[in-house]
Amino acid sequence: MKIEALKLLKQIYGYDSFRKGQGHIISSVLSKRDTLGVMSTGGGKSICYQIPALIFSGITLVISPLISLMKDQVDALKILGVNAIYINSTLTKEEYIDALRKIKSGRVKIVYLAPERIINEKFINFMKGVNISLIAVDEAHCISQWGHDFRKSYLEIPKFIKAMEKNIQILALTATATPRVREDIEKLLHMDRCYQYVDGFDRDNIFFKVERGVVPEAYIVRYLKDNKNKSGIIYASTRKEVDNLYAYLELKGFNVGKYHAGLSEKERTDFQDRFLKDDIKIMVATNAFGMGIDKSNVRFVIHRNIPKDLESYYQEAGRAGRDGVQSEAILLFFEEDIVTQEFFIINNEEASDKIKQIKRKKLDKMVEYSYLESCYREFILQYFGDKRIKSYCGNCGNCKKATDVENLTTESKMVISCIGRAKENIGISTLVNILLGKADTKVERKGYTSLSTFGIMKDKEQEWLEEFINFLISEKYLELSAGSFPTVQLNKNSFAILKDERIILRRSNETVSFDYYEDPLFENLNKLRKEISDEEGVAPYNIFSDLTLIEMAEKKPTNRWDMLKIRGIGNQKFKNYGERFLKIINSFSDEDINILNVENFIDENYLNEEKLTSLKKSLKINIDIYQLKDILIKNLFSN
Repeated sequence: MKIEALKLLKQIYGYDSFRKGQGHIISSVLSKRDTLGVMSTGGGKSICYQIPALIFSGITLVISPLISLMKDQVDALKILGVNAIYINSTLTKEEYIDALRKIKSGRVKIVYLAPERIINEKFINFMKGVNISLIAVDEAHCISQWGHDFRKSYLEIPKFIKAMEKNIQILALTATATPRVREDIEKLLHMDRCYQYVDGFDRDNIFFKVERGVVPEAYIVRYLKDNKNKSGIIYASTRKEVDNLYAYLELKGFNVGKYHAGLSEKERTDFQDRFLKDDIKIMVATNAFGMGIDKSNVRFVIHRNIPKDLESYYQEAGRAGRDGVQSEAILLFFEEDIVTQEFFIINNEEASDKIKQIKRKKLDKMVEYSYLESCYREFILQYFGDKRIKSYCGNCGNCKKATDVENLTTESKMVISCIGRAKENIGISTLVNILLGKADTKVERKGYTSLSTFGIMKDKEQEWLEEFINFLISEKYLELSAGSFPTVQLNKNSFAILKDERIILRRSNETVSFDYYEDPLFENLNKLRKEISDEEGVAPYNIFSDLTLIEMAEKKPTNRWDMLKIRGIGNQKFKNYGERFLKIINSFSDEDINILNVENFIDENYLNEEKLTSLKKSLKINIDIYQLKDILIKNLFSN
């Protein structure tokens, strides 16, 4: 059976071998054992029941908590040529009857079910006459009150299994479960002779970091501008916070959506569909959004507020980089947000005092993570009982700290000196203009152009300077006066800096660089993927993942045989789309790509030293970057 499983993996999914966790779980399922699989988000849990479903004679039922996940999975399976359906509240009466007919006639192999459906007496009686080979329980941690996302409807699953009056094999899958939750899952689902596989929890492609004391809106805006081509999720703890941040980002011109329980179902569905189809790049949401969302090309997750526990945080952060490509998870931490989470715990009327006490301890762990000075990854892995702990991961904010700290004492003195020379009678925008040397009407009228600090920081970007001044205010090195037109004021901390009694050290706001987004071939492949997804009404990542497009752009396959060597391309997907992507690849020569790289560089980025260095490396030329800049500028103006 294992040989058959590997054959299906290659033919249908386009992969040569199973990941370690998938191989262990599938072997257990194929040997007819009840199995509990704990694999990190993006680890490929769905293949663990889809492959056995194609081998077993009967159907496989998949109990899943979210309607959006069912549709997404069914769309993806249809593209692969696998017969699958879902049954949930979105079906009309006619669609529901048609679904039952398909089940009875054996025309489907996989059926996705909402947990609420399994309490229906008529449906239970119908399913008694169906050959069920396997019941897969997705997001299995939802059955445990010790888990972070307990759902009462999941307690109906054991009753449904018992009502079938036959011995049905169980596969329980989850991404985040402590040892106590795993024990609860086995017990509640009555999993006999259960084989338990717990994969490593490490998501080594995600860069974890915590930002304390930043101005949240300024930080988020800057980050989004630096990552303008990437898709991401921003989580906030309340509906009001989501609405405010959504409105602010929309005002700033970002392509953004929002999601929370206060919106109508139509609004939520519309925003979610547009996000999944890449029509919206950024989703601002409460934790009501995301569980089961299979969007693989989320490049960053930002938490505007502290989550309630590490389980929630790791699951939500893990929605970044499901395709294995480098991504970021950033937590913005403010002490006042702890009060919000405490309020939710205290006012949860359904929770007992014991459960509230447990939730409070979980929140304490989350706060401890936020203040951490050591490796973020080690702390997370230790929490989940992962024995493969690294004391230095090299890929988180704290481990990078040694190379991620700037001494900004001199810049701070410049700002403070300017405020003093203007007699502490200017607002932030005027202060920025003076430091940058921008002589607007107000600056000239007030005589600020004669100040010795006029233009003293003209080498800085305006956005950086605005954010830096806000940082000095938030850290109480500067103050804002009260009133409708607040001015920037000095305090004892300001003078301590001038006297060299304080050194201002600050971690630079590094962002992960994804060179492939600037690659012209990748860009054209991405456009074709979006075109096809719009034609078929499915999410782009269901056509091909970003990882598959990256390999295409790197390896440039020229024929069917080369294309089938790319990860994620099986026979069915090549049959559906292969020739169209080959046409794009074959239209690009290496020379074309180099020329396009230079042209893109001239248009947008020729003054950026980091980009110049990158271009120099890609062109493999021995030239000073400033000479290269001069050449690019001459080319720009000659054109």
